[in-house]
Amino acid sequence: MRWRGIFAAALAALAAVLSAGGAGAAWETGMQEPASAIAREQQWLNLFMLGVITVIGAGVFGAMFYSIFKHRKSKGHKAANFHENTLVEIIWTAVPMVIIILMALPATRVILAYKDTSAPDLTVKVTGYQWKWSYDYLDEGVFFYSQLSTPPEQIGGKYYFSDAAETEKNENYLLEVDNEMVVPVRKKVRLLLTAADVIHAWWVPQLGVKQDAVPGFVRDAWFRAEREGVYRGQCAELCGKNHGFMPIVVRAVSEEAYAEWLAERGGGTAAKSDDAEPLRVGQAAAAQSDAESEAPQEWTMESAMALGEKQYGTFCAACHQANGEGLPPAFPGLKGGISADKNKKAEHLEIVLKGKAGTAMASFSYLSDADIAAIITYERNAWGNDTGDLLTPEEIKAAR
Repeated sequence: MRWRGIFAAALAALAAVLSAGGAGAAWETGMQEPASAIAREQQWLNLFMLGVITVIGAGVFGAMFYSIFKHRKSKGHKAANFHENTLVEIIWTAVPMVIIILMALPATRVILAYKDTSAPDLTVKVTGYQWKWSYDYLDEGVFFYSQLSTPPEQIGGKYYFSDAAETEKNENYLLEVDNEMVVPVRKKVRLLLTAADVIHAWWVPQLGVKQDAVPGFVRDAWFRAEREGVYRGQCAELCGKNHGFMPIVVRAVSEEAYAEWLAERGGGTAAKSDDAEPLRVGQAAAAQSDAESEAPQEWTMESAMALGEKQYGTFCAACHQANGEGLPPAFPGLKGGISADKNKKAEHLEIVLKGKAGTAMASFSYLSDADIAAIITYERNAWGNDTGDLLTPEEIKAAR
């Protein structure tokens, strides 16, 4: 009776979970709906391989269980005593070889198609950082950084923010960015992938792309979105503390919408003029950051602190925490230390601009002068740091 009660309770719990439907979890078991030909080929190959190994597994285990059951000792059977059998050895060598060849043929076809990056319509250099991506449209004169845009209140919760209980996670929680990669639909996009610090991996399942980005190397991949839409992915290589906060968003649009987007970014035909001097990556990044900066017209302590708090939450809080206490020893606190020392303002500025060798602190020189000035001002006057230092964009420009 005791076991019957446990079994009944288990069935009741299972029924409750099933009746909840999608309220408890997503029940999808297959791959995401493919949005490119190569993704569709990969999905077909996955199902084909699964079918082959399922048939092999069912045949092998079926024969094994049948033999065990029909020839068990209780039935009076005795184990046969035999040695070499040339025919059997030929069969168990030839059959697996044929199966492997049949599986290798479609796999090779898909791999060769996946690696064929020739004749692209568009080439984009993608660089991975801890923990964001940069996109350099090599033929269009467009460069920008892309990073997580999910508000810190949704991530940290009430552990860091007292009013976070009222903040609901949105539909694309941890899969949204401030700058999407925009591409024209039905055009072949070649990706040149590398990394600036550690190994990352650019992965968008619906487009069938997954390629490691390795420091010091340039790997390539490609995709062609078959329909307009937004396709989301993530870094798929464990790259450090914030590996799970490195989303990828690709927006496929019509050629007309893509041309408009290029014009808004200052790229396109004008950027490819022979009279125009090409921007280097660092210059393009600074120009992009300057264009997007929300620097106040009047630079005061109040306006700098307001901008600094916002930009600190975007670029710094993930490592050093919103309360400035950090996560020692990897990410030291900014409450106290050089941030609170009036004699170390220049050292503080140098670390932000150049990073710190041997640590996870990377250079943030790609930010605008106003953003860097505001962030350092905020760090030197928040959480009890009362230096009174007000840095200006002109100081940052001179320090570069």
